[in-house]
Amino acid sequence: MTGQFAGGDLSRLRQLNTLAVVHALRRQPPRTLTEVARAAGLSRPATEDVVRELEAQGWVAQVDPAAGTMGRPARRYRFRSDAGWVLGVDIGGHTVRAIVADLDGQTQFGTRQPVSPAAGRADRLAVVDKVVAECLAGAGRTGAEMWATTVATSGLVDATGRVALSVALPEWTGLHLAEHLRRLVSGAVLVENDSRLAALAETWRGVARYARDVVYLLAGLRTGAGLIIAGQAHRGFGGAAGEIGALPEMGWIRAQEHLRDWPGTPDGADPDDSAGFVFAAAREGDRSALAAVRRYVKDLALGASALVLALDPQLVVVGGGFSRSADVILEPFRRELDKRCIRTPEVLQSALGEDAVAVGAVKHALDHLERHIFDPGSGLAAPEPPR
Repeated sequence: MTGQFAGGDLSRLRQLNTLAVVHALRRQPPRTLTEVARAAGLSRPATEDVVRELEAQGWVAQVDPAAGTMGRPARRYRFRSDAGWVLGVDIGGHTVRAIVADLDGQTQFGTRQPVSPAAGRADRLAVVDKVVAECLAGAGRTGAEMWATTVATSGLVDATGRVALSVALPEWTGLHLAEHLRRLVSGAVLVENDSRLAALAETWRGVARYARDVVYLLAGLRTGAGLIIAGQAHRGFGGAAGEIGALPEMGWIRAQEHLRDWPGTPDGADPDDSAGFVFAAAREGDRSALAAVRRYVKDLALGASALVLALDPQLVVVGGGFSRSADVILEPFRRELDKRCIRTPEVLQSALGEDAVAVGAVKHALDHLERHIFDPGSGLAAPEPPR
């Protein structure tokens, strides 16, 4: 490591060396000590000392030589991504999802359960508890093994994990979600807006991996937006960034009504299912369905255009439940943007669909660990992982 340290800084120096070795091994194929030393910027003896300690703690494992290797092969080491676990939970209007992932973000198990849109606080939280328990059991883990958990919800969330305002979920405003989840898991519990997490997921493993400025539109039975600015999810001063739908003039409050009111929906069908019938009919060329889609897209594009004009993003991603019908939505949506925007960005369908929010919750939990465990500037020693 570069820099000068006094005698009292030796423990800090060792911590930095340890983190350098961890970074040299994480998300990399198995490496020899010489390769680790080169990547970490350390001497080989110092690297060997650190690797030996990390192996004893359970962070690092030695890899068996390949079958048929001649002579005495150099020892190779890998980072143990299974040394710790994170949990992502998506509490939606119709579905609750959960994913357990390792420290490299690889999903170990995921599950989901339906929930009634009209469910009150107690009933929805009961589904959350069930989904979390099933997900942990499916992954063969316990809540005590979770190093970080991120919970996604609609609405505004304050810094303590309390839902400051939610108009989409009944009895949800004022709920301290972080406190509720702390009964189920150990480690940090974080709560964040669902659209923001979906945007984060798209830049991690979706269609926006190459983009640094993104507007993500959650298009479904409600409409929301998440913003990525300079590669970072943007919360704003009070966590309300992207909530342009709060302005009635933007059309997002009424947008879905154009689909619910379509006269071709079969009698007795759930109004929340009407969009699927409209999109299917529009796909077949039904004129009234195409007109309903155009009215919906016009309202969707009005708020989206305001965000595009304000941020000048590289990319607009259309996600949420309606993104499954991107074949009938995206082209008219692009045309509406062209009418209003000085420069129309690229518009793409989400690659992650309805899983985007849960995937983003996993990424958010991993980012927390990056800042508080794996960041050399954090000043925190990495905890000894469970064996």
